[in-house]
Amino acid sequence: MAQTDRDLASIAEARALARRAKAAAAPLAESSQQQIDAIVDAMAAAVTPHAEALARLAQEETGFGVVADKVQKNLFSSETVYQFIRPMKTVGVVNRLEDRKVIEIAEPFGVVCAIVPSTNPTSTAIYKILISLKARCPIVISPHPSAVRCITRSAEIMNDAARRAGAPDGAINWMTIVTLEGTQELMKAREVAVILATGGMGLVRAAYSAGKPAYGVGPGNAPAFIERSADVVKAVRDIITGKTFDNGLLCSSENSVVADAPVVEEVKREFVKNGGYFLSPAEQEALARVLVTPQRLPNPAVVGKPATYVAQQSGITVPADTRVLIAELKGVGRDYPLSIEKLCPVLSFYVVADWKEGCQRCIEILRYGGMGHTMAIHSRNDDIILQFGLKKPAFRIVVNTPTTLGSIGLTTSLDPAMTLGCGGYGGNITSDNISPRHLLNIKRLAYETKPLAVRARSVEPALASGRPLPRPPAGPAAAAGISAEALARRIDEFLTSRGYGPTKVAAASAAVAPSAPVAAPPAPAGSQVKTAPPDGGATEKPADFVCEEDVRQAMRQGRKIVIGERSIVTPAARDLGEQHRLFVQAAWR
Repeated sequence: MAQTDRDLASIAEARALARRAKAAAAPLAESSQQQIDAIVDAMAAAVTPHAEALARLAQEETGFGVVADKVQKNLFSSETVYQFIRPMKTVGVVNRLEDRKVIEIAEPFGVVCAIVPSTNPTSTAIYKILISLKARCPIVISPHPSAVRCITRSAEIMNDAARRAGAPDGAINWMTIVTLEGTQELMKAREVAVILATGGMGLVRAAYSAGKPAYGVGPGNAPAFIERSADVVKAVRDIITGKTFDNGLLCSSENSVVADAPVVEEVKREFVKNGGYFLSPAEQEALARVLVTPQRLPNPAVVGKPATYVAQQSGITVPADTRVLIAELKGVGRDYPLSIEKLCPVLSFYVVADWKEGCQRCIEILRYGGMGHTMAIHSRNDDIILQFGLKKPAFRIVVNTPTTLGSIGLTTSLDPAMTLGCGGYGGNITSDNISPRHLLNIKRLAYETKPLAVRARSVEPALASGRPLPRPPAGPAAAAGISAEALARRIDEFLTSRGYGPTKVAAASAAVAPSAPVAAPPAPAGSQVKTAPPDGGATEKPADFVCEEDVRQAMRQGRKIVIGERSIVTPAARDLGEQHRLFVQAAWR
């Protein structure tokens, strides 16, 4: 299939799936908490036994990562995330704030467009399907083109289970013809309400420019600071565990080590003992040429590959048991290519004089790619740990644990999630770990708790005291009122400015009898608004309230909508109705 034809097919598929998901939104929104929980239970139970098969399929299709670690990520989504969201109330009344007399009621956000990356394809698909349906939101998945088969298989398993448990047809959807144009069409589709974007910065920026609410996650580039009071043995072990987990594919994996000078030699010994290989300056240059593209991005050819493979591709000879390649750098930025996010078992390494210099170095690393995301501090000094928490531009600062696993809530008590918000620092709308709560809108019933004091009207004191009410001044001032003829003329001028012809307004001095009815103003020639007959109104009673859906229903039925002076018409309904000339103006009364 030619690329142009493939793009058109992808766009058509995106539109069709968005419409299909929208059709499922209403019945899914009407589901009870018991029904939603049964659907979520069934999906988690169905996909968990497939954790290993999906991991193998993902590794085979993408060529990234480690099967055993992908199994753990799949189980994290189908078990840990599931257990966290299972007790959540997402239907009806979800909270009662008795002291404030406020009742909170959950409403689903709507159709979710879920962008799923190739680095964590099956685990992210499982996670996004679970949190979307828990929030009663239909989902349409756009897989990464190099991970379509494994993501499709994950969605098929969960969709079959959801349908058997009572989910409406169209609640779970996935694209099979994936192109950039198709994905962009899906993000911009009218039916889509919110975007969950996990991927590269270009994709995340596209999500934020789609004109929809979006949760996007960009690069991590997480630094790990080893402070002089740290348990160095555990700190090094944690960093290597995090960096080698699935060969560094998680965006929260460690990318740099910042070592406090008094412990640097011990840190180096522990790294070597645990499979770390410190590169010479020449080897660093060779590695940078292979690993870093001219756009300062990691080379896909070595992303998610073992350290020995990366070294071999760079022409570097390392021991067979090497787990991590380590490059000692003097700075951060374009002059130091290996200071970027690397997405493979390669670490940059810095030495600092004290925790204050370490603090500054970590900030530099985050600013070069990873603002708002994640970092770690390994220390036993609570004061310094708190200072890092106060000063670092990262929203997940994990303490004495791997950044990779601590950030997603596997080794910490953070909300378990595979999508991690980077807040304002990273250009994201939230700094939270994304859960079903972020796919709900909360409406609130608020009872009066602070009644306004009733003020007496100005006339009441006069009545109460027996004093007469003020009277209009006598004499020439009283004669300064407007005449009936002038009033009629001004009314005619006003109506003419609004597109109506002049009308005859009865006045006391006019020839028309006071009891004669006032004629309704006729519509001007060419006006899109049709005015009701002058004999008392339109044949149909004016609508009290008109929303966009009322207009669309009228369009489908081929009928007009009568509106009067008291009709409430939403802005969207007015725009659509006037565009299609559906409104008939009832006679003025």
